[in-house]
Amino acid sequence: MTTPTHTPGTATAPSRRRLLAGAAGAGLAVAAGVQQGARAAGLPPLGTYDVVVIGSGAAGMTAALTAARQGLSCVVVEKAPTFGGSAARSGAGIWIPNNSVILAAGVPDTPAKAASYLAAVVGPEVPAERQRAFLTHGPATLSFVMANSPLRFRWMEGYSDYYPELPGGLPGGRSIEPDQLDGNLLGDELAHLNPPYMDVPAGMVVFSADYKWVALAAVNARGAAVAAQCLARGTKAATLGQKPLTMGQALAAGLRAGLRSTGVPVWLNTPLTDLHVENGRVTGAVVTRDGAPGLLRARRGVIVGSGGFEHNAPMRQRFQRQPIGTEWTVGAKENTGDGILAGERLGAALDLMDDAWWGPAIPVPGQPYFCLAERTLPGGLLVNGAGRRFVNEAAPYSDVVHTMYDAGEAIPSWLITDQNYRNRYLFKDVLPTLPFPDTWYDSGAAHKEWTLDALAAKIGVPAAALRTSVNRFNAQALQGEDPDFHRGDSAYDHYYTDPSVRPNSCLSPLWLPPYHAFRIVPGDLGTKGGLRTDARARVLREDGSVIPGLYAAGNASAAVMGHSYAGAGSTIGPAMTFGYIAAKDAAGVL
Repeated sequence: MTTPTHTPGTATAPSRRRLLAGAAGAGLAVAAGVQQGARAAGLPPLGTYDVVVIGSGAAGMTAALTAARQGLSCVVVEKAPTFGGSAARSGAGIWIPNNSVILAAGVPDTPAKAASYLAAVVGPEVPAERQRAFLTHGPATLSFVMANSPLRFRWMEGYSDYYPELPGGLPGGRSIEPDQLDGNLLGDELAHLNPPYMDVPAGMVVFSADYKWVALAAVNARGAAVAAQCLARGTKAATLGQKPLTMGQALAAGLRAGLRSTGVPVWLNTPLTDLHVENGRVTGAVVTRDGAPGLLRARRGVIVGSGGFEHNAPMRQRFQRQPIGTEWTVGAKENTGDGILAGERLGAALDLMDDAWWGPAIPVPGQPYFCLAERTLPGGLLVNGAGRRFVNEAAPYSDVVHTMYDAGEAIPSWLITDQNYRNRYLFKDVLPTLPFPDTWYDSGAAHKEWTLDALAAKIGVPAAALRTSVNRFNAQALQGEDPDFHRGDSAYDHYYTDPSVRPNSCLSPLWLPPYHAFRIVPGDLGTKGGLRTDARARVLREDGSVIPGLYAAGNASAAVMGHSYAGAGSTIGPAMTFGYIAAKDAAGVL
């Protein structure tokens, strides 16, 4: 069996492609944009502000809050009937090195460590100036948010950086998440908060860092204690009449509360249709308000924080490797690339459009399940369509999907477990020993059989190959070593595992029938590519020149992480930071 190699911060040849508009095409697009701007001037005026922000996710709301606190007038326009975007749906991990929260908790971070680590993870593909801008302004962004909103944060202790063995990597992790927030702070506006991707169990208050232990509650004393603590928090909140929010719900609600305190309006059901250009400068946005188009003028600039294009099938077909599906993403359903396309029409360069914030997903009915702990817990392995292992199942989730695309015969893949695994661990929201919903089996997302041969027949892989893969995996698990794919070699591999399993908490043999198989597809948290920006979050053309008056942050912009993923929260941390940078630049105080 061959062992695939992967160097953090690199990607395969197809995923290195920079999908950029040609210079001639860019010139035509700019001309077209000027003509569109002239036509837009005849639209009904919707007002004039210093800054117009497109999108109410973490990037957009941080940008708007920053602009308002710099004394600028600002409005946020949001396509959805809710605010918060994908951030509200998320676990809201935030990766910002050297922030005040982790330093107060005793995390041994330094600017030099962070710079070494980010450079090692990202590589030379992302300009050093952008990396420095993120690291320099990230801590100030977080401190600003805490000073101007009710948000407070907690260190996600032990959630390792994704490549902790690289220079500057921290096995204890740099990631933080929002502390508990009372939704009553928002009053009636709470009803407009975008719902979470997964509901917290009724009566409990659960943080992202708790899930690691809640999954083990049936077999681990600390897991049981953490579950009891989650229940106690919920009971206390109910007694006090609170509406407790955590994770993405807390982040989005806290940022929205900050905007309310500064008087920044957030217009829901107001999609962007185009950018307005006058004399070569972006001076506003054409939006649809109350069912009719109108023009919002911006004196200082337009900040695009409208998210990625994960729900735009033609864009995914145009830019990304196949097979790909809009039904496999957990990003907000309104993310159809509107801001990216508007920028492209003005001649903006696009980067990283082939990539996404990938993660293995199980396409259960309703919405896919982004599979984190389940593929890492001991007693499970991933096989491809040939019935063979092809990856370290506990590797960072984005790497696993990159390998799915590179390995061949791996889409779909299959997570194979036994009943011992099912008796011990929470799976999604299904408690140990309990049956999965019939719809999982009816849809083909899950299968169960009493022998490996019968299971192989159900999922369409060669029975002999599956038996060989499981037998080899079992022999290695008993030794606590994985010479084929090195599962357990990295400190990160051990985060979502069972510490009671020895000698390797990642590895346990499959031995108790019935056996289970779960269909695995390339899911994502959102797309990663978008408008190319500089260290000041200004949108750039192909020739490197700036499109005056246009900024971008979050998944509407090409990620500062490049093709890699430094740690939990590598989406939201940079999104907030570059939203902050954009607003400061628009205010002339960067």
